[in-house]
Amino acid sequence: MTTFTVSLPAALTAYLQARIDSGEFNTADDYIQALIQQDKARQEHLEPLLLEGLDSGEATPMTAANWDTIRAAVRHN
Repeated sequence: MTTFTVSLPAALTAYLQARIDSGEFNTADDYIQALIQQDKARQEHLEPLLLEGLDSGEATPMTAANWDTIRAAVRHN
């Protein structure tokens, strides 16, 4: 396992300590590892979607009607 030294401003140190004090994480190491794992999973999920978007063809400008349709769908859900 590799060891890193990370410097944090006071506000982030306090936040990190609060997360540990909440009992959700035992140590700062556990919290940082969880963040990295979440970031990795997010990237693994997003990359194929981004590639799909690039492969889908030429982009077209959004119209007011497009936005109205999206807003209606969001309100409906």
